[in-house]
Amino acid sequence: MRASDKAYDELRTDIVEWRLRPGAVLGEVEQAERLGVSRTPLREALARLVADGLAVQQRGRGAVVSDVSLEHIDDLFALRRALEIESARIAARRADPAIFTELRTRFLEAGKGADRESRESFYHLAAELDRRIDAAVANPYIQQSLRSLRVHLARVRRLAQDDPARLAVSALEHAAIAEGIAARNPDIAAAATQLHLHHSLEHIKAHSGTREDT
Repeated sequence: MRASDKAYDELRTDIVEWRLRPGAVLGEVEQAERLGVSRTPLREALARLVADGLAVQQRGRGAVVSDVSLEHIDDLFALRRALEIESARIAARRADPAIFTELRTRFLEAGKGADRESRESFYHLAAELDRRIDAAVANPYIQQSLRSLRVHLARVRRLAQDDPARLAVSALEHAAIAEGIAARNPDIAAAATQLHLHHSLEHIKAHSGTREDT
């Protein structure tokens, strides 16, 4: 792996996981030493983060981790609705039903867990559903847009508390999406996706002000 790619991946993960919080200064000397790279590849990594919208350049401070606000959340979900609802429709027409039938079963089981390990397993399962839908859609333009969007969505998710009750409902919502695709019914898949996105946005808005991270 190139040094700039390594630095980019580690910084992006730290930003998404809130180890580097909004407003944190990404000093070249400090970050280069921490990541074990020289300053040239670090600058390349910082430029990529700025292009992704995960960092901004500020006069006199250099690169700084960008803010996350409710205004940004509305914008992100507007794009998310357009891309994911259409993707669900396409996947329902093209996907292998057996794959999504299995995913439905796994989501129903995932909704029963409440500990941290179960929550992380649920997030991995949700990511697998995304990958399966992407593969069924097979549209590189949609995939590229969603890849960038999901980085920001993963960061936004940290604004809201990991409410076990919400995660249990979310698992059922994901199961409904998988069921609609497995049934080859674009309307049901799209409606299930729209309902899930509505509930996700409302939950984030309701809980985003309860954490010191914000």
